[in-house]
Amino acid sequence: MKGVVAFLLVLCYLAISDAWSCTEAPRLYNVQQIDAGHGKVVARDQNYAYFLAGSSWYRLSTLRLKHVSVGPAGIWAVASNSLVYKYIAGNFQYSRGQSMQQVDAGGDDQVVGVNTGWSAYCLRSASALAFSRPASSLSWTSLSRSMRYISCSPHNGCWGVDRSYRVYYAAVTPTTCGCSGWRLVSGISLLMIEAGTDGKVFGVTTAGKVVERSLISSRYPQGRSWVNIPVCLRMRHLSYDLGKLWVVSQSGFAMQCTH
Repeated sequence: MKGVVAFLLVLCYLAISDAWSCTEAPRLYNVQQIDAGHGKVVARDQNYAYFLAGSSWYRLSTLRLKHVSVGPAGIWAVASNSLVYKYIAGNFQYSRGQSMQQVDAGGDDQVVGVNTGWSAYCLRSASALAFSRPASSLSWTSLSRSMRYISCSPHNGCWGVDRSYRVYYAAVTPTTCGCSGWRLVSGISLLMIEAGTDGKVFGVTTAGKVVERSLISSRYPQGRSWVNIPVCLRMRHLSYDLGKLWVVSQSGFAMQCTH
């Protein structure tokens, strides 16, 4: 395995552009998904969630998960049975309400997610922050859009990918989960998208390539164009926070990249 990792790193050093530099992330085998936000990093292998402390990963629980997210709203996760959990005082505590397949805690204290019926929902910031009792029922607000993946930023609204791999943007009010209406962001087909806490937006295309949404501004909150980031290997997932782009290959190999 070490030889394979070394070979992959050589390929990456040869393929990366001058603008980005990538190195191997702290070693975690068979990474399926990674999330960075609010200065923290979590990841999931084929079964469990891990938290990065320094250069080491620490398993958070024996709970089997299919998605985990970290951000201003804390650490939230979806179990293999689609129940939604929040990490509180060293344990994942489950909630009643929507059954989800993906959640995102990267917004302005609100939590968003995609339920098992492929619909986007939002949990108001006050509810997300106050949740602390196991089995409490949470009231989720519909965001009126079918999605396969959704992500929010405290500085640049929410971004989603629908079941046809089309990209959408909307401003969502954290305290009420009011939605401005979704705008189609044309020009690309994505598997997933992540909005960083500083407002930068990255995605993985259906071909496994990494892209960044450029020219995002107050006038054009949905940006103006897509820029390819020539990271080697075919990717499956990524996340961005505090100047670091975390990427995961289809084979479960994780890297951290800086600009």
